[in-house]
Amino acid sequence: MQKKMVWIVLAIVLASRLPVNAQYARQDITYKRWFVGSTIFLLGNLAPTNPPNFFQLNIGYRLTGKDVITLEPKTWKYAWPNGIHPLFNKSYGKPEEEFPGYVREFGISVAYQRFFWKGLYAELNVMPSRQTFVGNDGKKISNGFQLFNTYRIGYHIKLLKDRFFIQPSLAITHRAYHSKLPDGFKQLDDKWSKFIFGEPGFHFGFNF
Repeated sequence: MQKKMVWIVLAIVLASRLPVNAQYARQDITYKRWFVGSTIFLLGNLAPTNPPNFFQLNIGYRLTGKDVITLEPKTWKYAWPNGIHPLFNKSYGKPEEEFPGYVREFGISVAYQRFFWKGLYAELNVMPSRQTFVGNDGKKISNGFQLFNTYRIGYHIKLLKDRFFIQPSLAITHRAYHSKLPDGFKQLDDKWSKFIFGEPGFHFGFNF
């Protein structure tokens, strides 16, 4: 698995050195460099059971027509290991895989996007985050730290004369590092991979 990840990252790095078409033409000096946005996964907060209390704000800047940097403060909570795909793995949500409590996470991602052809882009997203482990009794157990990476391929679609945009995507998520988990949490987390493949994404934003 680690070797596969190395090859994927290497392919993205090599591809970034190839001639590319910019998201915006170099001679176009009128395009808006700043944008704000979020993700459609905010709708998960409407879930009738186990809502993630999720929040994310994307603040981005276009360095060039094909290079974009974004800061993404975010927070959410979860009660199942991050290694279980929440959409495609039936183990997600099962009582036997549930933590003896939940994890509340606060982080700020730094994301770099490189556009290759029209709206097609690759993204590296790195998020250091602070974790708080809470037991079933609602009391804090301990704190932790996690470094969470996302490797994403997506497409940028301009809307309403480029005032707005959407970005559907697919990603590989990678828990590159995390501090020791409390007993009860660690035993369940150790059963699952540090990677999730094929995680869908859908970001949206407003240019200004």
